Amino acid sequence: MRIFFVFYVLLFFILGTEEVLSQTDLDRWKTHASRVEIIRDDFGIPHVYGERDADAIFGLLYAQCEDDFRRVERNYLWAVGRLAELEGEKELFSDLRAKLYMTPDEAKAAYQGAPSWLQELCRAFADGINYYLHTHPEVVPQVITRYEPWMPLYFFEGSIGGDIERISVAGLQQFYQPSSPVITPDQSTFSVPGLEEPQGSNGIAIAPQRSESGAAMLLINPHTSFYFRPEVHVVSQEGLNVYGAVTWGQFFVYQGFNEKTGWIHTSTFVDTIDEFVEEVIEKNGELYYRYGKDELPVETKQVTLSYKDGEGIKEKNFSIYRTKHGPITHQMQGKWVATRMNWDPVQALVQSFLRTKQSDLEGFKRLMDIRTNSSNNTVFADAEGNIAYFHGNFIPKRDPKFDFSKPVDGTDPSTNWQGLHTVDESIQVVNPGTGWIQNCNSTPFTAAGVFSPKKENYPSYMAPDVENYRGLHAQKVLGEIKDKLSLDQFIALAYDPYLPLFSHLIPELLSARKAGISSSSREALALLEAWDYRTSAESVAMSLAHFYAENYQRKFRSINRFAHPDPNAKIPTSAEILEVFDQTIKQMNRDFGTWNTPWGQINRFQRLSGAYDAPFDDQKEFLPVGLASGNWGALAAFGARASDGTKRLYGYRGNSFVAVVEFGEKLRAKSILAGGQQADPHSPHFFDQARRYLEVNFKEVAFYREDVEKRMQRSYRPGEK
Repeated sequence: MRIFFVFYVLLFFILGTEEVLSQTDLDRWKTHASRVEIIRDDFGIPHVYGERDADAIFGLLYAQCEDDFRRVERNYLWAVGRLAELEGEKELFSDLRAKLYMTPDEAKAAYQGAPSWLQELCRAFADGINYYLHTHPEVVPQVITRYEPWMPLYFFEGSIGGDIERISVAGLQQFYQPSSPVITPDQSTFSVPGLEEPQGSNGIAIAPQRSESGAAMLLINPHTSFYFRPEVHVVSQEGLNVYGAVTWGQFFVYQGFNEKTGWIHTSTFVDTIDEFVEEVIEKNGELYYRYGKDELPVETKQVTLSYKDGEGIKEKNFSIYRTKHGPITHQMQGKWVATRMNWDPVQALVQSFLRTKQSDLEGFKRLMDIRTNSSNNTVFADAEGNIAYFHGNFIPKRDPKFDFSKPVDGTDPSTNWQGLHTVDESIQVVNPGTGWIQNCNSTPFTAAGVFSPKKENYPSYMAPDVENYRGLHAQKVLGEIKDKLSLDQFIALAYDPYLPLFSHLIPELLSARKAGISSSSREALALLEAWDYRTSAESVAMSLAHFYAENYQRKFRSINRFAHPDPNAKIPTSAEILEVFDQTIKQMNRDFGTWNTPWGQINRFQRLSGAYDAPFDDQKEFLPVGLASGNWGALAAFGARASDGTKRLYGYRGNSFVAVVEFGEKLRAKSILAGGQQADPHSPHFFDQARRYLEVNFKEVAFYREDVEKRMQRSYRPGEK
């Protein structure tokens, strides 16, 4: 009897403790909610006001979940390495990749070692999502039922295609599970380089002397997959007042501005990742690797991964390996290869959040010296009239006698990194005489015309970036500025319809024509001869040029030789050129009934659902699009492709969130978002910005409280129905 009594007492204590803990959570959530106001404006943009930074973060995450919980959820399944639990065994090595660089236990330890203010923000992140799920029982999480404050340490930078995605999952599988068939090959919809729409951004800063208002201006123009980031405004009484685009599930605005500063990140090609070929030996059942004269133990950890199999969940166990150079990611000629990259999640989160609170160039530059932004360049402007460009941020110092564009000998200590370059040592441009700065994921050596940095002054690994057609286009339109720009003229400049590639490709085609070509080809060539290389929805020449350029690249893989010299590039003969053009005419006749089809009937904007992998349908409603691919040099990029069951092209990547900002005595900004703010097809803000997006009809940003209240559609606290 006494045993049963003790058992029930213990059971009551355990259940009672769980109840108390649950109530503690709920009390904390409600306290946060009582200190938060969310105002939705006439486009559904959330303006989140919190007493403290942590309250504002709580409200921000709650609002994100309202708009698209499934994208928040999926981002964290990918980041923390649990995607296979949703999508099955094919994602197993994506999950392993996340664990290679940080296991959950290591993430928890990093969180415990973080500054107390950052821990508070991380707790507010988790609380905001968990309170949303608590107050929305109809939303059933697919894998993670409770979000934890250590999770943001896996997702510390918001770029599309972060560093870790450069680790081949196929290489991981071939190393860690070589006996099984490769279920996760590295694939792309376009297997030909130069055809998939570029992931990146355009950033342009205009100095006061080039501005009609006498204030610096900034173009924030990320090129991401559509709906990759929503538009938000986050304010606290602790100095936070930031507007811009946030990657779903993160608690810092990634591309944006406050009242005094603005920034746009553009994907960089700075060499920030290196591969080290290790010499691994076994002694007495233990693994060691040679490093100089030493034999060091290989760090080994056991990892268990879960994955969906039918209706159930299965597990697989892995031993993962690390050296001082990083995790072992693949083999090369039978030798283990470790891949080293930036991995300092606490400091990266510190930099990402505090960036949004800087008030001038000096503070922004000082913050950049944390040096954890490894995948981006930065174009900057501020209210003091400064404009600046920073090429990369996390840049390892290396011995220049080695070629780090290839794997290096891990046994040689002189191949190891020698610290990081300071911001002052890196490539930068500040207040150039041109009065403008541009970067379009291109070389920094043309960022400011004749005032650009000189290539010979920097090590090659600091700027392997080459010129591209968007960079050439930006230089052209900026170099042609005659009068001072207004904010609306700045938008028009960013949407200039000229496509530089075709100023090379079409004359080459025309010079190859001959009398023996078909009548349809002659008619099509006549259209192209009269074309001004400017895209529009009505242009048939644009349709011809697009498919000709794609087929040209598939055949010759050399369209980029016009933007930057390549002695190995294929230069086709006249006969080869005409063969590709004839193929293009036949393809268009087959797919569209006639080659003589306006671009807007082929190139379409359509949003049928809020799903992550939403389908397209040739038979359903669409908006005709006159924009074009960044591959051809479009600044306002609209990447489109045919998908399963379609012949027409549907936009999937390019201009997403776009803003222009003027840093006058009072900040003024305009913005546009691809499609709309919310993922629910029944929401009025599902596709309400689409026509504006195509007509380049930007909305005024409501930044100041009085402007927000004038456009207020609803005001509420988290948890209120």
